Amino acid sequence: MSSNGDTGPGKTRPRRLLLCLDGVPHEVIEHVRQRGLFDSFGAPSRLLSPFPTMTNIALSAMLGATPPLGYESLYFDKTARELRGGVSKYIGWRTPDKIPSSYMDELDYQEPLAFEFLVYVAPEKVWRTDMRRFRERFREAPQTRDYFAFLKGTDGLLHIRGPERLAVALESLDKILREIQTTCGRETEIVLFSDHGMNLRENRRVHLKTRLRDRGFSLSGSFSERSRATLAIPAFGLCGYAAIYCGDEEAVAEVANSLVELEGVDFSIYKDDTEAIAVTGANGVARVERKQTNGEASYRYLTSDGDPLQLHPILETLNQAGKLDEKGFASDKDWLANTANHIYPDALANLYTSLNTQRVRHTADVLVSLCDGYYYGWSPFARLTRLAATHGNALRPSSNAFLMSTHRTLPPFVRADDAQPLLRGWTQPTSMALSPEQGAVSDRR
Repeated sequence: MSSNGDTGPGKTRPRRLLLCLDGVPHEVIEHVRQRGLFDSFGAPSRLLSPFPTMTNIALSAMLGATPPLGYESLYFDKTARELRGGVSKYIGWRTPDKIPSSYMDELDYQEPLAFEFLVYVAPEKVWRTDMRRFRERFREAPQTRDYFAFLKGTDGLLHIRGPERLAVALESLDKILREIQTTCGRETEIVLFSDHGMNLRENRRVHLKTRLRDRGFSLSGSFSERSRATLAIPAFGLCGYAAIYCGDEEAVAEVANSLVELEGVDFSIYKDDTEAIAVTGANGVARVERKQTNGEASYRYLTSDGDPLQLHPILETLNQAGKLDEKGFASDKDWLANTANHIYPDALANLYTSLNTQRVRHTADVLVSLCDGYYYGWSPFARLTRLAATHGNALRPSSNAFLMSTHRTLPPFVRADDAQPLLRGWTQPTSMALSPEQGAVSDRR
């Protein structure tokens, strides 16, 4: 992070340390704060991570950066019609072809490339080394410029060892940050945040490929001209979602419907037409529609069977408050205000934009959100270790990242797409304007 000239740190505002902790959930930060850690920070906002709740998707949204090629290092290239990337991305030096998004160009500190893989094999050693290296690099950095660091060891530690060991790591980080505050004083604002949350339970594999093969589909790493029943499903990290690519777009709805009764699948989404997405799951079938009126977005939730997103009570609340128009649409702001703390946070906008904006450059045809306690991923990883926690789905534990500052009181919830001004310390975006009782941004100094 560079200095900002005449308006930079030490001239018109405090220096800023922007520190991202990979995979640390809002509930974990709340818990350790109750034990006295990070007590110089204001209350943590719930930073709503976009679906699928994965690092590069989240940080590219939060920091206004370029979208990654795919959801993970192994991805499906829709132009080449084949799988690309994978473990090779973690071998050697961090060359330009191994940088998933432009936010990484701004990092002053991140762990060596090999650590990104080793953290899931030797998490204890990696997180200790990661924090020690960060402490040393920050102390060596010029005091006249902002500093942006990304600690990835926390993610592997929580995945493999669980919340108890993560709490130990956070105690160490708290000591480091107290030391920084003692050394740098009030002239340095610390902004601490995470990219996504995590479900804190042991997870087991969902038998996605077996189900689809049983339904007549074949699986491949590439598509030929005759690929109507062929699917590609990148399998890499052990995560709570799956991205499915279809050889023929006419198979998309059939694929989603084939997964409805599969144990571990919560729901699947796909584009229904240019203005809507379909949601199918064991709890029902729905359609999410969006419209723009005078630059303002509105959403409509239509169910044809059951209530897959558990939004009927919210619909009734909006209706009683007079927030629905004659066609059943409510404003994006009203949906957000009423669903930010829902079991599926900000469900309509979050799911709609996952397929209709460029979260990744090669968007899946079907996105599957798994139930907490289930994962999809590469089998060799599963044989290496027990999975104590994971992320990726659209449920609250994985969607609730956190954001807090030593100098500012922040809103109670913040969308990833609205986070950049708060992370950068710019003015608050209009779409996030809140009344004082809701916790609008204020200066804590």
